[in-house]
Amino acid sequence: MTTSPTPLSYKAAGVDIDAGDALVERIKPLAKKTMRDGVLAGIGGFGALFEVPKRYKEPVLVSGTDGVGTKLKLAFEWNMHDTVGIDLVAMSVNDVLVQGAEPLFFLDYFACGKLDVDTAASVVGGIARGCELSGCALIGGETAEMPGMYPAGEYDLAGFAVGAVEKSKILTGADVKPGDVVLGLASSGVHSNGFSLVRKCIERAGHNAPTLLDGKPFKQALMEPTRLYVKTVLAALAAHPIKALAHITGGGLLENIPRVLPEGMAAHLAKGSWPKTELFAWLQATAGIDDIEMNRTFNNGIGMVVVIDAANAAACAATLRAAGETVYEIGVIAPRGDAAAVLVR
Repeated sequence: MTTSPTPLSYKAAGVDIDAGDALVERIKPLAKKTMRDGVLAGIGGFGALFEVPKRYKEPVLVSGTDGVGTKLKLAFEWNMHDTVGIDLVAMSVNDVLVQGAEPLFFLDYFACGKLDVDTAASVVGGIARGCELSGCALIGGETAEMPGMYPAGEYDLAGFAVGAVEKSKILTGADVKPGDVVLGLASSGVHSNGFSLVRKCIERAGHNAPTLLDGKPFKQALMEPTRLYVKTVLAALAAHPIKALAHITGGGLLENIPRVLPEGMAAHLAKGSWPKTELFAWLQATAGIDDIEMNRTFNNGIGMVVVIDAANAAACAATLRAAGETVYEIGVIAPRGDAAAVLVR
């Protein structure tokens, strides 16, 4: 006589379809708040449908993808999941913006070993908030529950943004010339780069870590989400002849500004032309690194750079300030010669 094997369900194998369905229902009203012109079909279908707004005559699509990186490790450790979704959106839409594009829609990928609906809903709530703040529709995504792939309580995130820009208005930086002014828009903090070093600093500081940084509780100061520059910079682009934009992410000021400069051009930045926050001062002192390493590891207080001719720089800065940005004139474009592409002195 043979014994029938004990039945195995997908749930017994570690995948809870009901939890996934519950998450989708929690997400739907969050995504609904982000809807905008062009959305034909969003959450729930096999594919999301979006029609490029008819106001574009020669639309060029601009796409970007990114994650949050090891900042997530602090989210797990400190149980702070509500803002990393904003980071996820910002890292992609700020990149798309650099080409002069308006972000249109966003999709996310959330992967975990075991789905915790409350945690996932908190993360996606941040994603929806980031989309809402940047005028970008959250029209789809994927939640993957993969037992054994991730430690308990951990997850990973990826995001994908698509924007559009008139072909004639694509920012290439090709017309950047000596004498053009470099404006720096203040960051909200570390944003989402350099956290492998940030975590080492926290470990090194131990119980001697400060209680407050820049008036914020220590953990909040470090987890402050990446600033979304979309709406303010799009308004400036509509009003002023901006030549180039650079999103200051991994590689900092030293490696991101050269990506938008033509051959033979360099950016000479004036040290001290923007303030060093307590946060970055603490990171530098704790890590024991020099200014060069700071400027190629962190945004160091500048999250977006604007290059514009000198005659229009003051008016552009005024527009950005009126829209809520903190703006500093941080440098000038000069012939490169034998110098580095970015000099801070």
